[in-house]
Amino acid sequence: MTVAKLSTAFVSCVTALMLVHIIPDLLSVKTRELFLKQRAEDLDREMGLIIKQEETGRHVRMLTHEIRSTLDRHTILKTTLIELGRTLDLEECVLWMPSRKGMILQLSHSLHNLIPFGSTVPINLPIITEVFNSAEVIRIPHNCPLARIRTPVGTYIPPEVVAVRVPLLHLSNFEIDNWPDNSAKSYAVMVLILPLNGVRKWRDHELELVTVVADQVAVALSHAAILEESMRARDQLMDQNFALNLARQEAEMAIHARNDFLAVMNHEMRTPMHAIIALSSLLLETELTPEQRAMIETILKSSNLLAALVNDVLDLSRLEDGSLELENEVFNLHGLFKEVIGLINPIASVKNISMTLNCDLDLPAYGIGDEKRLMQIILNVVGNAVKFTKGGYVSIQASVLSPDYLQDWQTPDFCPTLTDGLFYLLVQVKDSGSGIKQQDIPHIFTKFSEPRGASNRTSSGAGLGLAICKRFVNLMGGHIWISSGGLGKGTTVAFLVKLGHCNYPAVDPTVQQLMVPKARTHIGSGELIKHRQLEREQLYHRSF
Repeated sequence: MTVAKLSTAFVSCVTALMLVHIIPDLLSVKTRELFLKQRAEDLDREMGLIIKQEETGRHVRMLTHEIRSTLDRHTILKTTLIELGRTLDLEECVLWMPSRKGMILQLSHSLHNLIPFGSTVPINLPIITEVFNSAEVIRIPHNCPLARIRTPVGTYIPPEVVAVRVPLLHLSNFEIDNWPDNSAKSYAVMVLILPLNGVRKWRDHELELVTVVADQVAVALSHAAILEESMRARDQLMDQNFALNLARQEAEMAIHARNDFLAVMNHEMRTPMHAIIALSSLLLETELTPEQRAMIETILKSSNLLAALVNDVLDLSRLEDGSLELENEVFNLHGLFKEVIGLINPIASVKNISMTLNCDLDLPAYGIGDEKRLMQIILNVVGNAVKFTKGGYVSIQASVLSPDYLQDWQTPDFCPTLTDGLFYLLVQVKDSGSGIKQQDIPHIFTKFSEPRGASNRTSSGAGLGLAICKRFVNLMGGHIWISSGGLGKGTTVAFLVKLGHCNYPAVDPTVQQLMVPKARTHIGSGELIKHRQLEREQLYHRSF
């Protein structure tokens, strides 16, 4: 027994000595085991988060695809509620939209219609302000006005409710306004309610899903709003274009009708007017009493004025619709100015006005252009100078504008350019007459406007002469302008027209034939002189 006891004691001592070394190893193994278990649990949680994130991402992609598959705002909102209700198994999902005045929120869309459609809540409630001020999903009481649904009778567990704001886009001429953080008019409210009598709670990945979906809805609504605005603008433009085309067609028809009427009236009125003018001229060559002569002269003058007015109206009409074409014939340039002086001198002598004509030495003897229209321009300008001058002078200066000084005459409305065989004729008409106010100068060339102040006019006209002159000058590739020192300080009217060079008489015989008036093939030489004289007289009277 003693030996057995000693052996047992020995074994115990040896065992105790061995445990001193074994216990730390056992403790480290246990610690390692606990660490590995903790690590495994962390990995399981991370794996669960990854799975949830993948699931959330899949739901977000699915919802985004469904939401943005259309650009109709009502379809977008209805699709959002349906997809969220199916994905999150919701009891109800509603959208509260701000009113036009921004004072209330009105229920516009509902998933199961558990809240009466058209319900309203004041926008200044504290819970609504809290939702507007937060960019994340927030939990709200189940009995607040935003989530007050019709519940079954009996006991039930109150559901969890969350709300999130949905930014709304405001458009003004396709300019996107910034969304103010505290502007109630810039947000709608989406409310999501979990099932009743359930123990289900909102999870973090579901709240993240709701936040992302709200942002996607805002983007889809912005695209839909831009599309609607562009479609509305396109429809308005189409309506405007249709109205403009219709108005243009009506205007063109009216212009053509007016021009046809003017052409017919001009043609039909010329024959009796020429007969009156011719018969009045013949009567003046007979023996008449002074009273009869005065009446015949009045008839002749009135007839000439009426014929000139009819021609002016027809010219203006043809100029406005672009049907008037200039002739391009050789004519005597010096002879044209002398003829103008011959026509103007009689009336200038009666008013005690001295007429002077200065033609530069380099002025060509002949030019190529529309002699009749050029003479009409000069007669109108010189006639106006004589009309508004009493006992003074009227001077006409004709010269050729040197190509070296073309830039000096350049204006915002006129840029002179020359090509071979062409030159600019510069005509300046100065008078010592009544002058023009500076504020009236821009309106001088407007049709049916008087060229001088009404207080200074001694005679009246239709206000077409200078307007037609400006159109003729523009057709000849030139420019016309007026300068005056003011009332009582005279006026200077100058214009440039582009003509062709012609070294007549050393020209080709075919060119010389162009100088022969076409009327010569139809009438005799005596009748031709009378015909040309009648044309000159009509041009002369039209200038007055």
